Amino acid sequence: MMYTDEKSDDEYAFVKALRMSGGVGANSYSANSLLQRRVLSMAKPVLVRNTEEMMMNLNFPNYIKVAELGCSSGQNTFLAISEIINTINVLCQNSNQNPPEIDCCLNDLPENDFNTTFKFVPFFNKEIMMTNQASCFVYGAPGSFYSRLFSRNSLHFIHSSYALHWLSKVPENLENNKENVYISNSSPQSAYKAYLNQFQRDFSMFLTLRSEEIVSNGRMVLTFIGRNTLNSDQFYRDCCHI
Repeated sequence: MMYTDEKSDDEYAFVKALRMSGGVGANSYSANSLLQRRVLSMAKPVLVRNTEEMMMNLNFPNYIKVAELGCSSGQNTFLAISEIINTINVLCQNSNQNPPEIDCCLNDLPENDFNTTFKFVPFFNKEIMMTNQASCFVYGAPGSFYSRLFSRNSLHFIHSSYALHWLSKVPENLENNKENVYISNSSPQSAYKAYLNQFQRDFSMFLTLRSEEIVSNGRMVLTFIGRNTLNSDQFYRDCCHI
């Protein structure tokens, strides 16, 4: 007879429910992620610069391991990875260096539609083979990025775009925010503090975990929604900037 922890089961049920709509239909994430694609394009200069600096600081290693955290599903998953690989290849060519072998680890929660994503891998590999010299191998890494995902000192580059807005759990002390499922002008001060405290705990945990997994002189590029200016009014709606 297998023993089950009801508390753990309840917590897992909550995590299990969190995922983007899978497939490639009209209501899927893949068909409704133009904004995320635009954000990736806007962040491209930062991604390229950090990739180049990572390669040079590591003295052009013959092996690179890249992690895409919060990959979701569909073609967007491969945009940043393709940019990283292209940047490495061009840099190696210009520096007369041999390109490295590259492991690409795609991470999201276990219920993510990895099947749809993996169907794009052959097309991704074909494109890489046509335009690059580097060898690339794609893997899945299911799990919450608020937990350890990779062995110590194994990652050279970490990328995450528009994923770290998602918290690890529902913040505590939201009893007085019953009319809303988010922070609004009618929300009490306690709701704002509850979300802020949960984000601070989650992001601190995220950085601590990644610091164990990334190599010395590795790089990490994270993209968030945030405020453009500081404002004393926490409900001020200027909060959708990249």
